[in-house]
Amino acid sequence: MRLNVFLAQSGGLSRRSADKAIAEGRIIVNGQVATVGQSVDSADEVTFDGHVIIPEVKIMTILLNKPAGYVCSRDGQGSKTVYDLLPEQLHHLKTVGRLDKDSSGLILLTNNGQLANQLTHPRYQKAKVYELKLDKPLAPLHQQMINDQGIELEDGLSHLMLERLDDARLKWRITMNEGRNRQIRRTFATLGYTVTHLNRIMFGSFSLASGQPNSKHAPKHLASGKYRLI
Repeated sequence: MRLNVFLAQSGGLSRRSADKAIAEGRIIVNGQVATVGQSVDSADEVTFDGHVIIPEVKIMTILLNKPAGYVCSRDGQGSKTVYDLLPEQLHHLKTVGRLDKDSSGLILLTNNGQLANQLTHPRYQKAKVYELKLDKPLAPLHQQMINDQGIELEDGLSHLMLERLDDARLKWRITMNEGRNRQIRRTFATLGYTVTHLNRIMFGSFSLASGQPNSKHAPKHLASGKYRLI
């Protein structure tokens, strides 16, 4: 995160005061005089007038409805990233369960390592639910193959559960417990289909509708590009 944000959160300064202190040479990062605009992370040692600043670690998780066209990494390499949708004070959070650039929907960002592990480690088998649209109707035989025996990909068998959403057999709801790179798209491509729209609506107990598990007063569906604290 930016050094002035770090100082504001952990050193009790306003961002303007933090920038002034940096410009005056009062802030040292890893033994070097800091510069305005510099970034720091949790591994850096920051001192203010010779006193080490101990960062306050506030556990935080947000749910973001990612639009298509955004990547889930910090360095988009020319592409927009999910961090472009967030204020700078949330840029220290890490994504959990990425979506590819062309897909949309539920993304969690957190600094809670335990939660991230529970959501992503294979032994916990957290279900993920997607809604998708195909370029042509899915043949009943192919539906049966996907549901019953799975589809062999180059990195192993792909197991998906399909639920039809329209009579045209173009729109489907997918439930899966895995999460390999572009697994859903590759599964359908193996059978000769193109996924034209892919949107994740649930991840474990989290959903775009309620945001958090066991919510008694669920807010309205989270709009694309927006986030909420959970």
